[in-house]
Amino acid sequence: MRTLFFMTKKFKLQQTLLLQRTKIIYMSEKALIEAALFVSDKPLTLEKIAAMVKMDADEVKTYIIRLQTDYRIEDRGFELVQTPEGYELRVKQQYREQVAKLAPFADLSEGMMRTLAIIAAKQPVKQSLIVKYQGNKTYGYIANLEAKGLIKAEKYSRTKICTTTPEFEKYFGTSSEQIKAMLGKKS
Repeated sequence: MRTLFFMTKKFKLQQTLLLQRTKIIYMSEKALIEAALFVSDKPLTLEKIAAMVKMDADEVKTYIIRLQTDYRIEDRGFELVQTPEGYELRVKQQYREQVAKLAPFADLSEGMMRTLAIIAAKQPVKQSLIVKYQGNKTYGYIANLEAKGLIKAEKYSRTKICTTTPEFEKYFGTSSEQIKAMLGKKS
């Protein structure tokens, strides 16, 4: 009888240790993915995250879904979103205004901000006109802004027509019309 008691207790201890080990592995991989997203200055693709944590993309996708669920359930100031470039952590919309002064649009260079302002103020606008204002670096700025999903550049004859997207409005927390009106008042 006593032997059975110790065997049962030993079995329960082994189960507990296995469960804790599994939880630690889960937490470590989940925490590593979260840390990578936190420190990255640009969105990360599933493939890039998978290569970093040495997992397949499906497993990474599972962890990302778990993180997204955690952020929705818990009262957090940020969220994990999928952009056209990949996944990134962002400050939630309701907190952006209060924290914006700490790091206003840190992921956008000054040139990209100028290009975005021209597009927002004059949309739809030809890429060739923006190049006249800002020079050849504009091509790179437009490609980056399009990759971030903030603008749409559609082929039009020998140039492109640039407009803002709904993602632009989410990013800045206001409508294109309001930004256009605000930029019109300043000029």
